[in-house]
Amino acid sequence: MQSNGAYVADANRYDGMSYRRLGTSGLLLPEVSLGLWQNFGDDGPADRHRAIITHAFDRGVTHFDLANNYGNPAGSAESNFGVVLRGDLRHHRDELIISSKAGYRMWPGPYGEWGSRKYLVASLDQSLKRMGLDYVDVFYSHRFDPDTPLEETVTALADIVARGKALYVGVSNYDAKKTEEAIRLLKELRVPLAVHQPRYSMLDREPENGLLDVLGAGGVGCVCYSPLAQGLLTDRYLTGTPAGSRMSRADTLRPGVMNDALQNTLQGLDALARGRGQTLAQTALSWVLRDERVTSVIVGASSVKQFDDNLAALQGPAFGDDELARIDDLLSQAAGVEL
Repeated sequence: MQSNGAYVADANRYDGMSYRRLGTSGLLLPEVSLGLWQNFGDDGPADRHRAIITHAFDRGVTHFDLANNYGNPAGSAESNFGVVLRGDLRHHRDELIISSKAGYRMWPGPYGEWGSRKYLVASLDQSLKRMGLDYVDVFYSHRFDPDTPLEETVTALADIVARGKALYVGVSNYDAKKTEEAIRLLKELRVPLAVHQPRYSMLDREPENGLLDVLGAGGVGCVCYSPLAQGLLTDRYLTGTPAGSRMSRADTLRPGVMNDALQNTLQGLDALARGRGQTLAQTALSWVLRDERVTSVIVGASSVKQFDDNLAALQGPAFGDDELARIDDLLSQAAGVEL
């Protein structure tokens, strides 16, 4: 809550949020987390950043997901989050779970991306400086590096924990086999793999092909990004490609993704969602959270209202077997969509 320009956290902020344990770790995460991949760069207004971040905290959202390359330009999301953290949330640091990642290109030359010790350590130091932090709660290897031994990557993660620059470590975008190997290597170093962050949605069910089983067996939490398939699983694309959308800009959605089969699937899912008393986006979030191995879903937001609309998914009804079967049938009609 903001009064006379000064932020005062809502005293009842934890009353309406549900939390799940992150694997077998000591962490509890809100079922919905705020991601700062889009909408929090220098191309957006600072007052909007502040409004969304503080409102999310007022709603019991304690987990804020970032990465070194988030924002436009890259790094600006961490810098802008740091402004809000130092200004409005400075007294609440110990209530927050702040995560960052490194893996994608951040600076020129051979040491500005992937998974080397050189890059991971340097990138985290830069992230901490941008946010004004001594440590992050979770630090991820953002993608598997095929040219660096996995032993080097995970040893760097373990050393980052030993140096007190992260409390927990995770991986993102690793396949099931490499995740299983990372779990084993980190266990040998006595630093458990706490979390995996895969892309998972109704339109991208790849984690069901072994990854979720590996995470469940290994006691690793699962925090899913892009549960709305970058906006496809909202009402924006039900009748076509709207002007200004990611698909129309060929930004992170390719225009060629949309076809008649996908359009019909989205419309069928929307009808099912309305029958549940939800929006398509709310049903899509509820669907990902139906699996108890999923700890949290990461959603972005361009406004407080949009964030609240997504958060309302937590009040939706449980799925019946007939609904799940109908969803599977609808999704089978759009099989082969490559996001």
